[in-house]
Amino acid sequence: MIHLQNISKGYNKTSKAVDNLSLTVHKGEIFGFLGPNGAGKSTTIKMITGIHSIDEGSITINGIDLKTDPIAAKKQFGYVSDSPDVFLRLKGIEYLNFMADMYDVSQEVRKERITSLAERFGLENVLQDPIQSYSHGMRQKIVIIGVLVHDPDVWILDEPLTGLDPKSAFTLKEMMKEHTAKGKTVFFSTHVLEVAEKLCDRVGIINKGVLQFCGRLDQMRDHFKSHESLEKMFLEMTSNE
Repeated sequence: MIHLQNISKGYNKTSKAVDNLSLTVHKGEIFGFLGPNGAGKSTTIKMITGIHSIDEGSITINGIDLKTDPIAAKKQFGYVSDSPDVFLRLKGIEYLNFMADMYDVSQEVRKERITSLAERFGLENVLQDPIQSYSHGMRQKIVIIGVLVHDPDVWILDEPLTGLDPKSAFTLKEMMKEHTAKGKTVFFSTHVLEVAEKLCDRVGIINKGVLQFCGRLDQMRDHFKSHESLEKMFLEMTSNE
């Protein structure tokens, strides 16, 4: 579970990238975080993961306060950033072993997980190659595998489907469903509204740092008194006043 309570982040004295945002992402839930470019999605995610400090408010991950116990809180989640260009000089298997070492995953357990995940994403034959030789999509997949190697309770994914081939995108979406079916949590940002409509239990829409809506798709339709697609509602909610 992720709980944000009145969090804010400003980059100057006159404006806030995120302004007094509160929401809760429950266990057993796929939560989609939507918004136009510059809306505050990535800033929010970087506060949740501890990359950015919080100016105001509080964040808890599975009940652990990120500010007072950051190490314990960070052990609860796996984070896929919006850029897969990391540790390019390492071989794929070296990167995955590094990630397993960071989370104290035993040799026996990591071997099984790496083998299983690499097969699901079609990377089993390139793990001995340097990551800099990978395509963008392959880099995205190796980062995802690295994040999942310690089997975190909470997945935090920033535009995770970008660059993935259709088969791998389908695999990741199925894995999200499998994860939440176990009573665990998925929080992901996306620009692909069709994905949010088909995949998410609830969505949050942020614009100009302010949460415009949080709830189920049918609740959003009731809010607009219509049966329009999420795309039309999204455009209406995030259009400039």
